[in-house]
Amino acid sequence: MDVEELQAYCLAKPGAWPDFPWEHEHPVMKVGEGERGKIFAFLGAEGVGLKGGPSREVADEWLDRFPGDATVMRYIGRSGWNDLAFRGAIPDDEILEAVDESYRLVVAKLPKKYRPATPDADGPPRG
Repeated sequence: MDVEELQAYCLAKPGAWPDFPWEHEHPVMKVGEGERGKIFAFLGAEGVGLKGGPSREVADEWLDRFPGDATVMRYIGRSGWNDLAFRGAIPDDEILEAVDESYRLVVAKLPKKYRPATPDADGPPRG
């Protein structure tokens, strides 16, 4: 897995779009319209920042399973956000599942009129 592959995967999600709110090499991936869009993935050369669960306790399961390759994101980690490394310890399919979950959690928090029409967006939480 690398950042280009993950960006393409993210952009295939309904309503997803890249944004560069800060001066970084890679975009954040958002869902929702314009200023109302919300970040569901922070792309980076070495990994991705994702909403790891609806709470910090659920997100901590990543830390237990992949110590060193899953870490709490600075500044927003208390809200359940984790950094997942591309180094290979976390299988690619699990990173993709984590993207799906982050997307689903973020879309579920959008006002209904701004949610993309997708079964992923309105389904009940998994796990």
